[in-house]
Amino acid sequence: MSEQKKRCDTPKSHNACMMNRRDFILFSSAAIVTTSTISLTLLPGTAHAAEQKAQIAGYPRKKIGKLSELKDNQPVDFNYPDDKGSCTLVKMGVEAGGGIGNQKDVVAFNYLCTHQGGPLQGTYQATDEHRTLGPCPLHLSLYDLRRHGIIVSGQAYQSVPQVLLEVDGDDIYAVGMMGLIFGRNKNIMDA
Repeated sequence: MSEQKKRCDTPKSHNACMMNRRDFILFSSAAIVTTSTISLTLLPGTAHAAEQKAQIAGYPRKKIGKLSELKDNQPVDFNYPDDKGSCTLVKMGVEAGGGIGNQKDVVAFNYLCTHQGGPLQGTYQATDEHRTLGPCPLHLSLYDLRRHGIIVSGQAYQSVPQVLLEVDGDDIYAVGMMGLIFGRNKNIMDA
């Protein structure tokens, strides 16, 4: 008879050998986190995919508007980085992440929901506190444009891609994209 068996063979010593519910949950959770972490780091391409999420893709500079022609909360549509890239340029009247202009309130975003590519044209909303794009007509994803287009609610798990902007005098230029445009495996155009 093994020593373990000898110590657990009476009802009194049995409780000392058993794991309580709290210890079981803690041990199981730790095991799941460890296994998941190991699995994700060993999957081919996973580290590369994480790097791609944070990448900013540069494109040729393209003039998309003039600061003097923008009116608060009236979006202007344009295509970027190519003819298929439907985007919006908006002067929000409140400072925003990545904003340009004197008030840092001019931003631009891609019009495709990051969940399943639902169209976001015509969904810009401005309230006293919020500036949002959405909800997406497919699954109601809503994006906060004051905070780099982060997801506020809905099925999406990525921010809506933000167009990087530059100002030269009164002219506004698109110069790159921050975030992956839905339906593309990369934002970098082939030369």
